[in-house]
Amino acid sequence: MPDSLDLIWKALANADRRRIVDMLREGPLATGEIVLAFPELSRFAVMQHLGVLEEAGLIVTQKEGRMVYNHLNVVPIQRIYERWVRPFEGLWAGALVSMKRTLEREQRRGRRGPSRAREPLLDRPRAPRSARTQEPRHG
Repeated sequence: MPDSLDLIWKALANADRRRIVDMLREGPLATGEIVLAFPELSRFAVMQHLGVLEEAGLIVTQKEGRMVYNHLNVVPIQRIYERWVRPFEGLWAGALVSMKRTLEREQRRGRRGPSRAREPLLDRPRAPRSARTQEPRHG
């Protein structure tokens, strides 16, 4: 059973269609204006791209006399965000908090950041907890 977002992903898989979406982010454009922005494509090819975007719900057309205006519909992009980005926000936030704590810990130990560490702090292998004991004091 296909995912309800499949048409959106397929529409956005093409660089020319993504460029059209980017153009429409600035505001509605007449079909002729979009065609002129793609001199390397035929009018027919641009019309096919617009049809795919419309079928995916990414654009909505409005006819005014002989002119057809294309408007961006952000709802499908919001659906992608809610399904594929929002669930991972917590993971990124957790990783950033962990990095902050690691950097603060390194600073307290007298290190001033990655320039003295010579390697990324997060990629450094850690010794087992038992091996991280303090050095014996000689006295």
